[in-house]
Amino acid sequence: MELFEYISVLTSIIVGLGIAHLLKGVARIVQHPGTHKQYWVHLVWVGSMFFNMIFFWWWEFALVQQETWLFQNYLFVVFYAVVLYLICAMLFPDNLDGYDGYKDYFLSRRIWFFGLYGTMCVIDVYDTMMKGVDHISNLGTAYVSLFATLLLVAIVGASTRRHGVHAAISLIALFYQLWWAFRYWGELA
Repeated sequence: MELFEYISVLTSIIVGLGIAHLLKGVARIVQHPGTHKQYWVHLVWVGSMFFNMIFFWWWEFALVQQETWLFQNYLFVVFYAVVLYLICAMLFPDNLDGYDGYKDYFLSRRIWFFGLYGTMCVIDVYDTMMKGVDHISNLGTAYVSLFATLLLVAIVGASTRRHGVHAAISLIALFYQLWWAFRYWGELA
């Protein structure tokens, strides 16, 4: 087993748990559609985070080129995966007792959700730096734009309960992530 394969096992497990959590939540909605009021913005975030988890696993493969691994870098990558998992866990609680459906739950937990989402954005900057100067220069100013947009989404999302704002930022985040993924990461090097 190569060093990177060994290192990536734990993060792969955490990513798998996050994906499983999302899929279990969606399955619960499909199995019992009338149990709780649905909120389409919540479902956009579910789709966005599902894509984000898959994409995280994909882009972390660039760390295969890392020749030297320090323990703090390993802890950092694991921490990044944990933050992603926690975002997924925020989308589907164990139960919705005390909430009037997913909209009420999502808006009442928005500070936690968007706080973790903003943390994810900041963490990604260090993750990108770990991949080297060439990697950063290849991404160019579009990466700065992505970072700024998603961080702004997190700040705005945490700051308001307004449905229209949440609808807009959920779609902005999803489409920006999709554009970014297919524009810059179509294939592994």
